[in-house]
Amino acid sequence: MPEITAALVKDLREKTGAGMMDCKRALTEAGGNMEDAVDWLRKKGLSAAAKKSGRVAAEGLVGVASAPGRAAMVEVNAETDFVARNDQFQAFVEAAAKIALQVGEDLDAIRAAQYPGSAQTVGEHLTELIAKIGENMTLRRARVLAGSVVATYVHSALRPGLGKIGVLVALEGTGELSALETLGRQVGMHVAASRPEALDIAGVDPAALAREKAVLVEQAKASGRPDNIIEKMVEGRVRKFYEEIVLLEQVWVHDGESRVKAVVAKAGAKLAGFARFQLGEGIEKPQAPDFASEVAATAGV
Repeated sequence: MPEITAALVKDLREKTGAGMMDCKRALTEAGGNMEDAVDWLRKKGLSAAAKKSGRVAAEGLVGVASAPGRAAMVEVNAETDFVARNDQFQAFVEAAAKIALQVGEDLDAIRAAQYPGSAQTVGEHLTELIAKIGENMTLRRARVLAGSVVATYVHSALRPGLGKIGVLVALEGTGELSALETLGRQVGMHVAASRPEALDIAGVDPAALAREKAVLVEQAKASGRPDNIIEKMVEGRVRKFYEEIVLLEQVWVHDGESRVKAVVAKAGAKLAGFARFQLGEGIEKPQAPDFASEVAATAGV
């Protein structure tokens, strides 16, 4: 059998777009024959899946799974919202969330874990699903939190634990677990609606704070006020900035008056952490072509 060289693997990858390890295995199975290796990849659906990997996947689902004192959340993307209603895709998202609950939030560890009821890994099962459904799909991110109670909330759930916005809220406290769980779910609803960026003031990104202060200083200077007044104006606006992005400083959406920190303290609890996934956030989606401009360009106008 011919030696399976790195150059041979590289050639097969360029020809099919399949992964390096898949190409190496294909060449081994094919005895080093390039065309047979291509056919092997096609039969396994790996070549077809790889060709789809460059397409933007910004739809899909967020899935959550929980156990006592622990919860996990994953985002799995697909190209169209139609796939989010596919039973096989939903089952994959549910399984990925449960596996994250077991192995943690490292994506490589999740992909390498065995898929339930299968000899495949999670990554291999996803590749097979891509070939079967015909859309690019990606396991984009995962988060796992632990605490006395970790509540979960899914906004507009498609079915239990699956939706477009998911939230985890970790709480510490010595009170009744049922009361902590109720509070955690209320905080989860608040987080879904208010999109906080940090748990407390200490957790605010220093670079983001510096940029905000620079803008506020320039705005205050434009008023023509004395420096001591400008300083107070900036301090007041920074407090307002914290109230917008810091969870504990935000106004409680459930009554429109209290601060989140006051509500949590009154319950004898402590917020230990939170995570919020909104489907597709941060993914740059291609803009639909402007038909009039496209026609004008074609006509040379």
